[in-house]
Amino acid sequence: MSPIFTIIAEILTLAVGIAAGYFFHRYQAERAGQSAQQKADDILKAANAQARLIESSSRENATKIVQAAEAEMKVRRLELNREIERLDKRRGELDSRFDKLEQREQNINKRQSQVDKRGNEIDKLHEDQVKKLEFIAQMTQDEARKDLFTAVEKEARGDMARIIRQIEAEAREEGEKRARKLIADAIQRVASEHVAEVTRAVVTLPSEEMKGRIVGRNGRNIKAFEQIAGVDVIVDDTPDSVTVSCFDSVRREVARRALAKLVLDGRIHPAHIEKILEDETKAVEKIINEAGEQAAYEANITGLHPEVLKMMGRLKFRTSYGQNQLSHAVEVAKLAGILAAEIGANVELSKQGGFLHDIGKAMDHNQDGTHAGLGAEFCKRYGVNPVVVNAIASHHHEIDQDTVEAVIAEAADAISGARPGARREDLEAYIKRIRSLEEMSMSFDGVQQAFAIQAGREVRILVKPETIDDLSSARLARDVAKKIEETMQYPGQIRVTVIRETRSTEYAK
Repeated sequence: MSPIFTIIAEILTLAVGIAAGYFFHRYQAERAGQSAQQKADDILKAANAQARLIESSSRENATKIVQAAEAEMKVRRLELNREIERLDKRRGELDSRFDKLEQREQNINKRQSQVDKRGNEIDKLHEDQVKKLEFIAQMTQDEARKDLFTAVEKEARGDMARIIRQIEAEAREEGEKRARKLIADAIQRVASEHVAEVTRAVVTLPSEEMKGRIVGRNGRNIKAFEQIAGVDVIVDDTPDSVTVSCFDSVRREVARRALAKLVLDGRIHPAHIEKILEDETKAVEKIINEAGEQAAYEANITGLHPEVLKMMGRLKFRTSYGQNQLSHAVEVAKLAGILAAEIGANVELSKQGGFLHDIGKAMDHNQDGTHAGLGAEFCKRYGVNPVVVNAIASHHHEIDQDTVEAVIAEAADAISGARPGARREDLEAYIKRIRSLEEMSMSFDGVQQAFAIQAGREVRILVKPETIDDLSSARLARDVAKKIEETMQYPGQIRVTVIRETRSTEYAK
């Protein structure tokens, strides 16, 4: 074959190859376009399906929200309607009450006018009665008043003379007491305390009704109070008062203060009782601490442990034969200091021994042993000087007295207890005086019963109402008082009260 044909054949072959490549490439491009279109259609379908799902869910949520809002609006509407009804009802009640108040005010005004009219009639009747009395008595009102004043003045002069004699006797007796006290002070340089007698605690009530509130339903309140406070509450016939009784003077003082506060507060029930007792216990503890510190200051004693001072403060509420133990301790300390200075002993230790000699009386109801031994052991535990401890333990000769300071403490204790007025009268003389008061009152005609109360400071006499009238009751009280003045000796004053009670009884048949 010639070269020309060969070239032509190659050119044709190349042209066919180019055409075939073009058509193949175009085919591939079309297939790729179809595949992309298919993917786009699939994505569009998936997006449409997701959009329809979201739209459906949104419609459901919107429906639920609308339903919840409608339900809440319904509830709010019902509440609003009820509130409107309540306000309308309240407004109606207020209108009705206002109308009643207006009607009551009208009735009061009408009644006031009737009262004024009645008062004018009474004044007129009074004037008529006065004129009739003046006509019957043949004297004017001023003349009757003058005669009455003359009679009253005559009787009052007799009472005034009796009172003057009584005041003179009291002044004379008080003058003698003060003179003796001034002489004793000048000699001993000790301000002796008056007798402080603490035998019971009396709580004054505002009314008799308060006794029922203290007792409570079925005795609930009084039982709770007695159990928590550890005291006995005596509710008897004594008017407007109750008595707190307990062998422990500190517990008695706590109970007295708590009961007084409950009466003042008015809320009396077991829970409040427990709270008030707890508060008053803390208050009394504070008083005890302050009393111990004040007593040590008055006795001019320093360096004692706070627990010793606290125990001494408990003696503020303790007595022995009517003598306050804390005041007695201060007095013994002063006397011991003076005696020690006179004989050249240790003044400070003597004063401490006298001050602390009865500290065991603040604890002997809680522990076994004598007050001297308990007090010495307690002070020894808190570092008190051994000389003072011996003075405490030996002031009743339970052990030997090792130092002169112990002898001085015992002597000062005896002087303080033996001075005039330090101790109260004995029980036998007291009972005899009380019995004499009652027997003397019973000796008068018409007397039914007589009772001496308030430690002999008052006599209450119950009379027979059919025998003694009201005027005779006043005369009887004066006669009994005069007889007591003439026949008995007693300190202070005795109040005589005559009680006349009339009772009327009928039977319905």
